[in-house]
Amino acid sequence: MIRVATRADLERIGEIRMAVRENRLTQPAKIVDQVEWLIDRDGFWVWDQDGTIQGFSSADPRDGSIFALFIDPDFEGRGAGQALLAAACAALKGAGHCKAWLTTGHGTRAERFYRLNGWAATGLADNGQIVFEKGFAG
Repeated sequence: MIRVATRADLERIGEIRMAVRENRLTQPAKIVDQVEWLIDRDGFWVWDQDGTIQGFSSADPRDGSIFALFIDPDFEGRGAGQALLAAACAALKGAGHCKAWLTTGHGTRAERFYRLNGWAATGLADNGQIVFEKGFAG
């Protein structure tokens, strides 16, 4: 169900990203270059359910960050987010990182998701979002 994303997936990735209820993009064009860079380097994964992409994750091996984790709102609660996050973390570990980090907004479902999955808040980013980190076992 998880596979490496290709540029052919960009349209559906964009649809999911714009459909989310929280952490909405105000300027989607600003991230296109980074998304394409990560896809071209196998740093982007999709959850493909019967031929339809229902979610995606991405990790940036340059800095150890989780760049993205989004699930189609109609597909939430089925474990895809957990599995996609694990794929992104495994890729970062494989790239030599001993921990992953990400940022998310205060009081969001994402904040609760990361806290419930053992991520530790370590500070605030310049834009006021919470910085979370999680070390890799072994």
